[in-house]
Amino acid sequence: MSEKNRDGKRTARERLAAEREKQKSAERRRRTLIVAASVVCVLGLASVIGVLAANHGKDDSGSSKAGPVVAPSGASGKDSLAIQVGKDSAKPTLTVWEDFRCPACQAFETAYRSTLHELTDSGQLKVQYHLVTIIDGNLGGSGSKRAANAAACAQDAGKFRDFHDVLYENQPKETDDAFADNAKLIELAGKVSGLDTPAFQKCVNSGTHDSWVTKSAAAFQAGGFTGTPTVLFDGKNIYADQTMTPAKLKQLVQAANKG
Repeated sequence: MSEKNRDGKRTARERLAAEREKQKSAERRRRTLIVAASVVCVLGLASVIGVLAANHGKDDSGSSKAGPVVAPSGASGKDSLAIQVGKDSAKPTLTVWEDFRCPACQAFETAYRSTLHELTDSGQLKVQYHLVTIIDGNLGGSGSKRAANAAACAQDAGKFRDFHDVLYENQPKETDDAFADNAKLIELAGKVSGLDTPAFQKCVNSGTHDSWVTKSAAAFQAGGFTGTPTVLFDGKNIYADQTMTPAKLKQLVQAANKG
């Protein structure tokens, strides 16, 4: 074999090796981006602690005196911090910690909504929602808190699930604090039959459940959770399980009901 041919083959092998390494690097970057995109709403401890400390004992108007902790109608769980969807008789419980400004929470709700509706409507599962305010702490603003208060007001009217879904269907960009506007939340309530009433509007505008939302956010921090959504089934965070799917969750629920 001539020296020229050997050099040509060696060069071809080197090009092939370089291309393979390029593809591997691209795949590693792709996986990194997927992981980064799937964990969007991470608790910024320093900022959240600072916000909680700064706002302790204050309402949104800057008063030095916070309102009383008023749990929404039918709230359950420790300190009445959970809003339950589904029948008490359902054997398994799904515990969901969510932030209405969190895009990862929206992605979870979009993917699992029909399955959760099916399981709760059929009495196979109850879901306990805990509302938190990570994005307010990380990016500033009050949309997480205002939306959570409005959702609690919807619970008072027996319309929590429908309004909860409407909020995620109309979620603004994470950096857009559109939910800080009570008028916007009341406008969205118009998408839920029978919700936009004087009582609901008063509850939203007066921040009836603001202190309850703050207490829920503090419970999230005290629980050692680091991001939303945190979705617990049988004590395990199934959202962190990359193999989890709505179909797999349905199988877990059905197995729990048989056990």
